[in-house]
Amino acid sequence: MTTLSEKKIALVWFKTNLRLRDNECLTRALAENDEVVPFYCLDDLLLQTTSYGFKKAGAFRLKFLKESLQCLDQGLRTAGSGLVFIAGAPEKEIPELAITYGAQTLYAEKEVAPEELSLQEKVITGLSRLNCSVKTFECRNLFHSSDLPFPTAQLPEIFTEFKRKTEDVVTVRPVFPKPVFIRSPSIKSLDLSIIEAEVEADPRAVLVFKGGSDAAHERLQNYFYQTKALSNYKHTRNGLVGESYSSKFSAWLAAGCISAREIYEEVKKYEIIFGGNESTYWLIYELLWRDYFGFCMEKNNLRYFRRSSLHSSTAVLDLWVEARTGNTFIDANMTELKLTGFMSNRGRQNVASYLCNDLKVDWRYGAAYFEQQLIDYDVCSNWGNWAYLAGIGNDPRSNRYFNTAKQAAAYDPEGTFQQLWLG
Repeated sequence: MTTLSEKKIALVWFKTNLRLRDNECLTRALAENDEVVPFYCLDDLLLQTTSYGFKKAGAFRLKFLKESLQCLDQGLRTAGSGLVFIAGAPEKEIPELAITYGAQTLYAEKEVAPEELSLQEKVITGLSRLNCSVKTFECRNLFHSSDLPFPTAQLPEIFTEFKRKTEDVVTVRPVFPKPVFIRSPSIKSLDLSIIEAEVEADPRAVLVFKGGSDAAHERLQNYFYQTKALSNYKHTRNGLVGESYSSKFSAWLAAGCISAREIYEEVKKYEIIFGGNESTYWLIYELLWRDYFGFCMEKNNLRYFRRSSLHSSTAVLDLWVEARTGNTFIDANMTELKLTGFMSNRGRQNVASYLCNDLKVDWRYGAAYFEQQLIDYDVCSNWGNWAYLAGIGNDPRSNRYFNTAKQAAAYDPEGTFQQLWLG
C-alpha cells in the first residue's frame, strides 16, 4: 500500500497546450505518477506594458484565454480532476505550488523562444532547490524535432528546402488519446475573476472566436464536414470577408486548444471520405510553414527580435495602429484588427509591408502590436513572419515589398472589404 509520503505526485503545467487530447505532458505524467495536479499560471508580465508601448496580451487574447481555461477545467473535472489557477511570477508561484502538493516532478511544454526559455530556466532553478525535477515535451508542432532527417541546428534556411526534405520523409506521430480518468488530489472550483477581458463583439467580425477545445473541434467539424469548405481552401484562402475563406484554426492552434496533429489526422480522414486535392494538401502545407517557424525559433531565437535600421516614430506608428494612414486598404485591415482581434493572412502581409517599407518604422513595433491584439498570437509564427517580411529572418531579401494598390485591386476589386470596415 502506498502511503502519502511515498506517493509520486506531479505538477502538469498547462501553457499553450490547453487540451486533454494529444497532450504528451499530461499523458506522461499520468503514466509515471500516482497523482497529478494540472495548473495554469497567469504570468504578471502578460498584463503589463512592454518596452514597445503595448500590452503583452490585450482584451481579445485574454477573453479567448479565459474561455479556454474554463473549457479545460470542465474537461478535467469530467475526468475526476480540475484546473488549479495561480497568478503572479511563475518562478515564485510554481515552487510554492510544488511545496503545497509535495510534488516531485513538473511536466511542461518545451519552449524555444527567448523570454519563454528564460522563464523556464528560472522555474527549473527554483524547483531544483526543492528536489523537484522538470520534464519537457514538444506540444506545438506537426513534426517532432527528433524525427527530422537533420538536427535542428542544421535546419535549412529556405522553407522550400525544409519542405522537400521532410514532407514525404517524416511520419507524423499518432495523436495521444484523451485520458478517461485523471487521478488528482481535491481541487477547488476555478476562479478566473482576475482575468478582466470584456470586449464588445463587432457584427462585422469574420467569426465569433470562442476559446476551448470544444469550440475548436466544432469549428473543425463545420469547416470540414458541414460546409466541406476544406475542398476549396487553396482557392479561397486569400479572401478578406466571411468565415469560410480560410479555416480560422489559428486561434485554437495558438492556445493549444487543438493540436496540429489532430488537424492533420482529420484531414486524412476527410480525404478518405471526400477525396484529396490541392486544397486538402494546402492546409497541411500551411501547418508545415507553422512548423518551420517553430524550428527556426528553436535554431536561432534571438535572430527574430533584432532591431532594424528603421526608426520608431511614435506619431507614425500611431497612424498605423489607429487606422489613419490614409491608405484605405491598410486602414480597413487595421480597423478590423483593432475591433475584432483578427486579420486575414493577406491583410497581415500588406500591413506589415506597409509599416516597414512605406512608413519606415522598426518592424518590432508592429510585431509587438500584433502580440497584444491578435487572438491567434503565437510567438514563433508572429515574430517569425514579421522578421521574414522585414527581410531579416530566414530567406532574407532586402525589400519584400507589397504594392497595396495592386493588392487591393486583386483581392478587393469591388472594394467590399474596405467598404465594410471604413463605411
